[in-house]
Amino acid sequence: MTLPLLAPFALEFVQRGMLGGALVAILCGVVGTWVVIRGMAFLGEALAHGMLPGVALATVLGLPVLAGGALSAVAMSIGIGALQRRAKLSYDTSIGLLFVSMLALGVIIISHSGSFATDATAILFGDILAITSADLVLLAAAAAIGLAVTCGFHRSFVALALDTRIATVLGLRPRLAQAALVGLVTLAVVASYQAVGSMLVVGLLLAPAVAAGHWTTRIPTRMLLACLFGIVAVFLGLVTSWFAATAAGASVAAAAIALTCLSWIARTAVTGIRSTAHATTAPVAA
Repeated sequence: MTLPLLAPFALEFVQRGMLGGALVAILCGVVGTWVVIRGMAFLGEALAHGMLPGVALATVLGLPVLAGGALSAVAMSIGIGALQRRAKLSYDTSIGLLFVSMLALGVIIISHSGSFATDATAILFGDILAITSADLVLLAAAAAIGLAVTCGFHRSFVALALDTRIATVLGLRPRLAQAALVGLVTLAVVASYQAVGSMLVVGLLLAPAVAAGHWTTRIPTRMLLACLFGIVAVFLGLVTSWFAATAAGASVAAAAIALTCLSWIARTAVTGIRSTAHATTAPVAA
């Protein structure tokens, strides 16, 4: 006997959406943990919108949109580094300038295409139910690369989060570590595009990591919890989309935010209960 909530998953395209979403959740959970720790949310948002020119141009020319978005995001990442080094601009200023430039360029490309309107929703909000078997292979490869880079640079990332000078003294090459971290964010944003689109990708990148942060301060444990929160968000989002006839990508992102709120409420309640219990037992122990 099949539970009503599991009925949609009898369909192959929903199964592919769930599997693809789970792979995205794993990648975003791992990368998002560092994004939250390092305060790089603005970079994630900027890269998500920075994909728009490449995606729009690829759509107009009939090329693979994921390739166009990836090239656009990589170009933006390189541009941010170039502005920092050559123009001597601060990190957030460099991101802000390129963010506006790429977004404007994307809108210009869209405005000059008469047949582009039908694709705008998928670009902005994703189409997780349209994930194909080939997409699953790409997502699995992206998740594997993300996990490998994260493990390889773990010590460098930790040192970089503490102090750049510490990373330098320890010979952990902070510039390379920063470049690797930006590359991971770029990879996560591009890989998540199919599932939740450029507008909602930051929600899946940040929300599970924030929810996990309510329960642990250990980075590996936080990553694991973030992955689990993300997978649950994908499941709840797909179920909500199926029964409430809502957009799947937006439902997934909304579920991730809702889980974060519930996580905070639960953590606050647990802390309050522990504080009350401690206050009650303290005189007895004395």
